[in-house]
Amino acid sequence: MELNEKDLAADLPEEETARQYHYIEKARKLVQAMGEAAGRPMTFYVETFGCQMNARDSEKLRGILLAMGYVQGETEKADFVVYNTCTVRENANKRVYGRLGKLKRLKKENPHMRIALCGCMTQEPQVVERLEKSYRFVDLIFGTHNIFRFAQLVCQMLEADDQVVEVWEGTDQIVEDLPAQRKYPFRSGVNIMFGCDNFCSYCIVPYVRGRERSRSPEAIIEEIRRLVDDGVVEVMLLGQNVNSYGKTLAQSVSFAQLLARIEKIPGLRRIRFMTSHPKDLSDELIAVMASSDKICRHLHLPVQSGSTRILEKMHRRYTKESYLSLTEKIKAAIPDIALTTDIIVGFPGETEEDFQHTLDVVRQVRYSSAFTFQYSKRSGTPAAAMADQVPADVVQDRFDRLLETVQAIARQECARWEGTTGQVLVEQVDRQDDRLLTGRLGNNLLVHFPGDLSLIGRIVDVHLTACRGFYYMGEMI
Repeated sequence: MELNEKDLAADLPEEETARQYHYIEKARKLVQAMGEAAGRPMTFYVETFGCQMNARDSEKLRGILLAMGYVQGETEKADFVVYNTCTVRENANKRVYGRLGKLKRLKKENPHMRIALCGCMTQEPQVVERLEKSYRFVDLIFGTHNIFRFAQLVCQMLEADDQVVEVWEGTDQIVEDLPAQRKYPFRSGVNIMFGCDNFCSYCIVPYVRGRERSRSPEAIIEEIRRLVDDGVVEVMLLGQNVNSYGKTLAQSVSFAQLLARIEKIPGLRRIRFMTSHPKDLSDELIAVMASSDKICRHLHLPVQSGSTRILEKMHRRYTKESYLSLTEKIKAAIPDIALTTDIIVGFPGETEEDFQHTLDVVRQVRYSSAFTFQYSKRSGTPAAAMADQVPADVVQDRFDRLLETVQAIARQECARWEGTTGQVLVEQVDRQDDRLLTGRLGNNLLVHFPGDLSLIGRIVDVHLTACRGFYYMGEMI
């Protein structure tokens, strides 16, 4: 859509996407005037805390800011700083509050500076109350449900003499086709759904992200087609639980059916997705993955605990036995699959016997890697009020033993590809040695190998010469 064709004197468009482009153009005029007054371009800086859903949201924020005429800066010494926050753990909130103190000092040095806070943290009423009371220097506060109104909110912020706050409790609205700036030109995240209906007892996400709502398959496929036309060869399909995709659509479409349609898009080379909830992973999905040439041989399947008793307290709705049966089925159908997971240690009431069940699952499944966490209370979740909180020293001891087991097995799993040749999507120059390139196999393992810059963004064959624990050294064929 051509922004310079907008007639700002006309009535506001009713259609939401057109409405936001109207505000992008309005903001661009405001930003241009600010730049002329300052004698330099206005800069912005977006920092992302948290998950890949947040990372994708930040790409949208950056795209809109660039469309407004802001220039991307490299540090928080910018004219407009946006923190896209995470609130999965309370320490994440504390970290943001600490960083805001630094921004307050920077703002005193720059009269043009504006500060915005958005994301999951701002969906908590007590957070917004604290920001309104003690952080008046934060100019704009908005949440996860109204991120598509960013351009409109920026206009309000630039014209306001006071803090602008707009946080919605929820929405069923999905707004497409707004600008986005990708981190990599050859790879992109694609939201296929929003929200979560699982309400695990330790998790705040359903309360801050809202209930599940799926995008139409037509909108998803059209977005991916445009991305491929723009040079993207790999997409990551994103949702809090992609396996339940389609349940809110008027005509139900399963996740497996969506994948089968996406695979047919010409020019698309790789398909990834996350996150998968074990309770919803179907035989149909396994079959589609097994027969696909494009779906990557990597599946992130969070187990959280190996104890059926603890899983019930977590409200995960599967058992140790059903999880193990599922992973056996997956590996039988896709022998070269790399399984990764999330594990929480020290959930309220966890005994040594429960923990041994977790170690048993790790040994049986043999994960290629695992994100391991020590349980910490999260206000607003049922688990925070549970009795039998596990002492910190016991949690630390179990965590150390789990990490040792996970890493030993992961090294063995990663090493099984040594001496083979795999396809690597080249991402960037190696950060440690600029004579090397870094890329990723379909199973998500990193590979470092000699090559020139022209290979970045391409998929090339690399012989895996040496496993170095959790990555490979290789030679391009």
